[in-house]
Amino acid sequence: MSFATYMQLCLSHPMDGYYMNPANKVFGTDGDFITSPEISQTFGELIALWLLQEYKKSERDSPLRLVELGPGKGTLMGDILRVILKFEPRKNINIHLVETSPAMRDLQSTRLTAGERPNVRLHWHNSINEIPPSASEYTMLVAHEFFDALPTHILQRSVETGFWHEVLIASKAEDDKLQANNNSEETAFLSPSAPTPIPSSSLRRVLSAKPSNVGAVLGLSSPRFGEIGPGSFLEVSPMAFKIARKVGELLTAGQQAKDSPTIGGCGLIIDYGGDTAYGDSLRAFKNHEIVDIFREPGHCDITANVDFAFLKEAMQDIVTPLGPIPQGDFLTRMGLALRLRTLLQAAKTEEHQNTIHGAAMRLVDPKGMGRQYQVLGITNARPTHTDGHESWPFVKDAK
Repeated sequence: MSFATYMQLCLSHPMDGYYMNPANKVFGTDGDFITSPEISQTFGELIALWLLQEYKKSERDSPLRLVELGPGKGTLMGDILRVILKFEPRKNINIHLVETSPAMRDLQSTRLTAGERPNVRLHWHNSINEIPPSASEYTMLVAHEFFDALPTHILQRSVETGFWHEVLIASKAEDDKLQANNNSEETAFLSPSAPTPIPSSSLRRVLSAKPSNVGAVLGLSSPRFGEIGPGSFLEVSPMAFKIARKVGELLTAGQQAKDSPTIGGCGLIIDYGGDTAYGDSLRAFKNHEIVDIFREPGHCDITANVDFAFLKEAMQDIVTPLGPIPQGDFLTRMGLALRLRTLLQAAKTEEHQNTIHGAAMRLVDPKGMGRQYQVLGITNARPTHTDGHESWPFVKDAK
């Protein structure tokens, strides 16, 4: 079994998948991890300001379409919608949420249908491919901690031949012909930073004895992968590439129509990772701690760092990627200090002030979320000779 298949089953199995089983406490302080929107409302508010900034640049007075991939409890979209309605109270807005979990859809519906909003309509989809193109709406897309959970293959480049072999998963009980040469080599497949496997785990990592078609194709899916040396590992998500491409297409719907130029759109992808490929970042979370990847399949979150350069390669011929830049830089440049000052002035107690301040600082902590998370901007506006590929806050040497 490939790691991609294992992730798909553990996270998205219709009944026993981590995100599909309502018995699993996924988000929040009582869950297995907490996300930026759950920590502070300023996160979603500043994202909304960037989306509105790009919309104003388009100089279009069109209806709006908000798209979120993996909307969780609906907290982020709720904060974004609140800000947009403050600036555009009469604008018709269609919200498209890509969510497969019925339990999560119920939470999102409860949060996003509060109050009378006759100009706002909600739509749910199982896949981004279900969202129709729209040349008459300005599309604003957000994907926060979405790409890190997509099925990921693990490859290793052979020292002897230079070909890519796929790292697979097998049962310890079976006499698997795909096992590496000996037990000492098998141990080398474990990430140096990974926790010690629990004794009860019946699964292990093995290396395919021969180069596979999957390894050959994925190893050539980016020119950067050819520079990775023998013996090195590589994590690749072809699904991430496909979805990133689809994101670009959604933001350029109608661009080929001569009599109806695209209204276009913009987007933000926020996730763990960087502008590089990774080889040993795959990990599992349970109760806010990293645990063995094979512990309690279906009851732990599984994630891998996002190769933002790979996402950009998927879309850069149809849209303009911006960044990525660290989350701390994005929020600071978008006015976190000013927004925080307003919230602190409105707080009625010192305890509430400390809570608000601490939450905001956690988002920009250079030793934590402020550096670990990266923000990739996307716009369908092609760069000009005057501004190149820069657009605030995705600029070099910002003061």
